[in-house]
Amino acid sequence: MAVIGSGPAGFYTAYRVMSKVQDAIVDMYEQLPVPYGLVRFGVAPDHPEVKNCEEKFEEVAESPRFNYVGNVKVGQDVAVKDMKPHYDAILFSYGASEDRRLHIPGEDLRGVFSAREFVGWYNGLPQFQGLDPNLADGDQAVVIGQGNVAIDVARILLSPFNALRHTDITEQALESLSRSRIESVKVVGRRGPLQAAFTAKEARELMNMPGVAFRAIDSGFYPLDIKKLPRIQRRIGEILLKGSKASLSDTEKSWALEFLLAPNAMNAGSDSNNLASVDFTRQEFSPGADNLAKNASVSATSETVTIPATLAFRSVGYKAAEIPGLAELGVHFDHKLGIIPNDPYGRIITPSAGPGDLAASHIPGLYCAGWVKRGPTGVIASTMDDAFTSGDVIATDWHSGVPFLNTEHGNNGSTGMGWDGVKDLVTAQGIRPLEWKDWKRIDAAERARGRNLGKEREKFGSVKEMLESLDS
Repeated sequence: MAVIGSGPAGFYTAYRVMSKVQDAIVDMYEQLPVPYGLVRFGVAPDHPEVKNCEEKFEEVAESPRFNYVGNVKVGQDVAVKDMKPHYDAILFSYGASEDRRLHIPGEDLRGVFSAREFVGWYNGLPQFQGLDPNLADGDQAVVIGQGNVAIDVARILLSPFNALRHTDITEQALESLSRSRIESVKVVGRRGPLQAAFTAKEARELMNMPGVAFRAIDSGFYPLDIKKLPRIQRRIGEILLKGSKASLSDTEKSWALEFLLAPNAMNAGSDSNNLASVDFTRQEFSPGADNLAKNASVSATSETVTIPATLAFRSVGYKAAEIPGLAELGVHFDHKLGIIPNDPYGRIITPSAGPGDLAASHIPGLYCAGWVKRGPTGVIASTMDDAFTSGDVIATDWHSGVPFLNTEHGNNGSTGMGWDGVKDLVTAQGIRPLEWKDWKRIDAAERARGRNLGKEREKFGSVKEMLESLDS
């Protein structure tokens, strides 16, 4: 089986398949030299405990039935159709690599970033190391969206320097944050607190941050007896209504949650192309809507609210992109949803079949897991559950003798060569594929760099640096 993508979805699915299919061999392809995807580049640096899953991934990678193929971009360095003859199954688990935009005027002003760019920048994702957000331009920032990533952005902007300096945040991000003038962050959503997507853990952590005060929310969003709410909404409500330990009068830094505001324009200053403010349209709960419901709908009013800001981050979701060549395998990528069409278990399907005809519409041997399967929702734990579902169905299909790639397995199926059948196609283009032992050398070099700086690791900020470290 080929696995495209080395994040949690890919590793957990590989683990499940290798556990349930005797002698299954997995080749995992990753476009970067380094593995772990969202765990390495998406988890906040002050949340190292979330990265404990890497221990399980390491266990999977050390199996003699697992091969890591790093620094190889499927669809560019090797065509998917050229991989097909050498595998019985291909799992697509390459995550969501594109941002959803707001499509409002001024979205490209200097000082406007996607949360994904900013998170990638401080986490060392090579493509964003030239981002250079100027945190010293002003003292107010706006984050549009109210999920966990939005809260992460607010927390990093407001964190005390000493809370980050020993983490694996990049040195250039640390230096920029040390010069930051940001004192106020407003996290804005178009609905109410009962519809926000952040977790109680994220809210509590920011509430308890030393030297950062929270601007109280309107208690009218909640019922008089908050205990009647579902457990998760009740816990979040109790945290928000209680507020922060620090008071506004005793500290310079603060954050706020703003509700029922939809962005409609970003405005530059009178004499520059720099962001100066963001305009929002006031929303109200739609007539008849239950404002306590998670899916409560809202509608626009005629009121405009302007929030001053020199930095704005859109955190309104991601979507996966299509790998070139998918269509040649009969896969019709859903660009609107940003997913590969699949049945509830991760079998990739063709939309040509009728509703409910999932078995007949399954493209033999092709599966997906993670965000490219279900969209960019959930945390690592839910990704694990989803990946186990995909792994289980792959194993079930294999043991049931259903058709896989090329033909029915055991009867003139794949060449069985896997990566050995693909390698020459890659190296002929001058691409340098990496093995797991190469990643371990990069890992050791990053940790050594970190020790010299008094931190866990200092990541290489470019593919060039990663590859050069292997030759030094």
